[in-house]
Amino acid sequence: MSKLLIRNARLVNEGQIIETDILIEDGFISQIKSNISDAGSSQIIDARGKYLLPGVIDDQVHFREPGLIHKATIRSEARAAIAGGVTSFMEMPNTVPNALTQEFLAQKYDIAANTSLANYSFFMGASNDNLDEVLRTNPANVCGIKVFMGSSTGNMLVDNEQVLDGLFRQSPMLIATHCEDEATIRANTKHYKSEYGDQATAGLHPLIRDENACLKSSSLAVELARQHNARLHVLHISTAQELALFDNHLPLNEKRITAEVCVHHLWFDSEDYAQLGNQIKCNPAIKAPYHKNALLAALLDDRLDIIATDHAPHTWEEKQQPYWQAPSGLPLVQHPLLLMLDFVEQGKLSLETVVRKMCHAPADCFEIDRRGYVREGYWADLVLVDSAQPTTVSKQNILYQCGWSPLEGHTFGASVTHTIVSGKLVYENGQFMTDQSGERLLFTRKA
Repeated sequence: MSKLLIRNARLVNEGQIIETDILIEDGFISQIKSNISDAGSSQIIDARGKYLLPGVIDDQVHFREPGLIHKATIRSEARAAIAGGVTSFMEMPNTVPNALTQEFLAQKYDIAANTSLANYSFFMGASNDNLDEVLRTNPANVCGIKVFMGSSTGNMLVDNEQVLDGLFRQSPMLIATHCEDEATIRANTKHYKSEYGDQATAGLHPLIRDENACLKSSSLAVELARQHNARLHVLHISTAQELALFDNHLPLNEKRITAEVCVHHLWFDSEDYAQLGNQIKCNPAIKAPYHKNALLAALLDDRLDIIATDHAPHTWEEKQQPYWQAPSGLPLVQHPLLLMLDFVEQGKLSLETVVRKMCHAPADCFEIDRRGYVREGYWADLVLVDSAQPTTVSKQNILYQCGWSPLEGHTFGASVTHTIVSGKLVYENGQFMTDQSGERLLFTRKA
C-alpha cells in the first residue's frame, strides 16, 4: 500500500480555509486531520505556509490529437496542465478525424490512457448527420455531447433545426454548446472584408463575431433546453447580453441549464488587440471592456457556474498570418489557476470562490465520480500553491508544444509547487516526478 502524507497544509475546500494534514493511500484521501502519524508513509511533503487546493478541472480544452499534432499532443498539453495545477481535463471533438463516431472517440481515450499525466475525458461530437451515433454514447464514462452551434473545424457545424431538436429531445446526457450564429458571422464577415480587404486586423474580430451572434445562438440553445428539459451547458460566455439567459435561484446540482466563463474573457478585452493582435484571436471573440466586468459580476452571483480555459494552441507561424487566415484560439491550460490567483490578490475574487468555480463546480456540473473536493474517500487530486513565490511567464518555462503564450512577460504573484493526480505526486518544484498516466474520469449518472 503506497502512502503519501501532506503535513501542515492550509487547505482551501468547501468554503473554508483550515490547517491540517492529509493522508493519501492507494490513490485516495484516507484521512484529513491534524497530526497524522507518518508511520508507513513512503512520501512526506511539508506544506507549511502553502495553500492546498483540490486539483483544477478544466471542462474545455483542445489538445489537437489525433491529426493536428504539429500544434499539440495529449501528452504535451497534459504536462502543461499539470504544471499549472489542472489535474483533470475534458477535451473537444474537433480533432482530425472529428470524434463523430464511437470508434474515433475510443481512439482518443486509448491515446490518453497511454500518454496523459492528467485525468481525462473526451466529448462526443455532434454533426448534422450522426444523431444515431451520438445517442450510443455512454453517460457513465463520457463527459458529454459537444454541439458547435457556430462555425468550427471540419463537419461539426450543427445548423439543421431538426437535428438540433432531436439532440435536445433525445439525449440523456449533458449537451455542451459553442454558441455563435453562423448567418450573423457570415454577414459581418462579408461587410468587413469589403470595407477592409487585406488591411483587416484582429481588432475587427469582436465586430465580426459580435454580441448579436452570441446572443442569438445562446438564446436558441436555452430555448431548446427548456422546451425539452435537456441538460444544457453553454460554453465560454463572452457578452453581457447573454447573462440574462441564466439564473442563480437554484443550487448548481439542481440546475438544468448552466454556463461557463473562460479566463481570457475575464482577463483580456478589446483594447488588448492593439498589442497582442492575432495572439488573442479566439471564438467567441474577446470583446469590449464592459463585457469582462459584467462576466466577473455574473461569476460572483452564480449566473456563471464554471471557470475554464478553452485552451486552443496553434503554432506561432500560423498566428503570424494575416487576420483572415490566422486561426482562432490561444494556449492557456498552464496558467488558469495563476490567472485567478492574481484576481484574488487584486481583491476581485476570494480564494474560496476560485476553488468553488474551478474545482467543486465542474465536478458537480458534470457529476464526476469522487473528484473536485478534498474529502475522505475521494480521489487525491491536489495542488500546492506558494502565494509568496512569483512566477514570470517566459519561453523558457512554457510547456505548451506551441511554445508561446499571450501572457509572456507577465509575473504572477504565486506559483504551483506540487501537483498530485489520482494519488500520485507527478510534479514538484518544476520537475515531473513520473510518467504514470492519469485516470479516465467516470460519472455518477445512470448509463
